Amino acid sequence: MGAGKSVIGRRLASALNLSFYDLDSEIEAKYHTSVSSIFEKYDEQCFRKLETAVLQSFSEEDGFVMSCGGGTPCFNGNMELMNSLGLTIYIKLPPNVLVARISESVKKRPLTQGKSEEELLSYVESMLRNREQFYSLAKITIDGEGLDKEELVEQIAKALL
Repeated sequence: MGAGKSVIGRRLASALNLSFYDLDSEIEAKYHTSVSSIFEKYDEQCFRKLETAVLQSFSEEDGFVMSCGGGTPCFNGNMELMNSLGLTIYIKLPPNVLVARISESVKKRPLTQGKSEEELLSYVESMLRNREQFYSLAKITIDGEGLDKEELVEQIAKALL
């Protein structure tokens, strides 16, 4: 969350001349409702089931870049599924950078709404501790600290060669 996966994914797909998919957008299109609405009307567990179903629907696709939510790898064996579908990339950033980006983002995230900056930092630190075991399974890890979007795309493209 806040690592820039969607922006970087779009740019990477363009640079590699591949199709780009944003998993949250694919979920919204398939179920005709927003991710926020799914969280509000149902719960995170329901969202995670839908997320996994949509992710599995890409098992027959070839040659694409997909950005996934920060929680996607952590549920329902999704990290193993993503690794079986292709190269997975973890854009690693420190908590304070992620908090700054989340705070500045116009996109409101269901799991962070209503939190003060201090609460948000604590939340992000906790989430990273819990999720690192899944993120570390990515085939490629890129340290994104101090890199702008173009530099990050270049680093990922180099890592793919």
